[in-house]
Amino acid sequence: MAYQSKCTGLSPAARITNQIIERLEAGTKPWVKPWRGLPVSRPLRSCGTPYRGMNVFWLWMVADMNGYASPYWMTYVQANKLGGQVRKGEKSTIAIFYKSYSKEVEANEAGEASEESRRVLRAYAVFNADQIEGLPDRYHPSQNLVLVEPEGRKTDLDAFFGRIPAALRHSGSAAYYEPVADRITMPPTELFTGFDHYYATLAHELSHWTGHGSRLDRNLKNRFGSAAYAAEELIAELSSAILGAELGLPVAHLDNHASYIGNWLKLLRDDDRAILTAAARAEEASALLLVLGGRQIEVEEAEPISEAA
Repeated sequence: MAYQSKCTGLSPAARITNQIIERLEAGTKPWVKPWRGLPVSRPLRSCGTPYRGMNVFWLWMVADMNGYASPYWMTYVQANKLGGQVRKGEKSTIAIFYKSYSKEVEANEAGEASEESRRVLRAYAVFNADQIEGLPDRYHPSQNLVLVEPEGRKTDLDAFFGRIPAALRHSGSAAYYEPVADRITMPPTELFTGFDHYYATLAHELSHWTGHGSRLDRNLKNRFGSAAYAAEELIAELSSAILGAELGLPVAHLDNHASYIGNWLKLLRDDDRAILTAAARAEEASALLLVLGGRQIEVEEAEPISEAA
């Protein structure tokens, strides 16, 4: 599902700016991912011409948010002409361009009208090739990485995570949970430096998954508002740390997720009970995952959870 702004009625420039602000509020600095990166290319049009200017950074960001591996972007009509079909349910994003036009301006002192050249920003809808079925193979270029399964795979951990009934797909080079689609996306296991990091990252995303309205019903609606996002990320971090202790996994995110530290500090400074609330909800999340994964746990009477966070 493509990442889209809530402010769809705004101009193309405002829409892009707002989504970038939302992304920055979610994390101001990049973090070290526990998987190997895919080769980077400029975003490409269907004809192979590279995008330029803001489209480069914008489409990079959208691809990262959605786990798209292909550098190619095209309109619905272009996809059809190539024999492809956009999959049902896929959402488009925008690409931008400047359209030039001439406008007649008021007469000058000599009484003559003149034409003035102007430019206006326009947008059109595009889809990534990963959203389209039936395209020629060239639109899904092979990775230059030698995909070798990392070390450390464990049958018992495969069985544990396999019992948890989450919708899980392996695609692209980003790990994330989509609340609306109720789906987790993980990079292929071959991109991780070790299965311990794969399992730890999956534990983090599954911790987000527990917050869905059909499960523990945490507030996941404002995923990119700084306070709500920081609180949810903190819950997921603490939950995955508990799972790591129970399953013998490394804490893959706490050491590297520097992008959230600033928001966490603000959250904790604004409310000295926020960490208590986050820890209680993390305990609920990890307990649910342990039960679903088939691990027996001792359940004690839970402390009341403050709604302060």
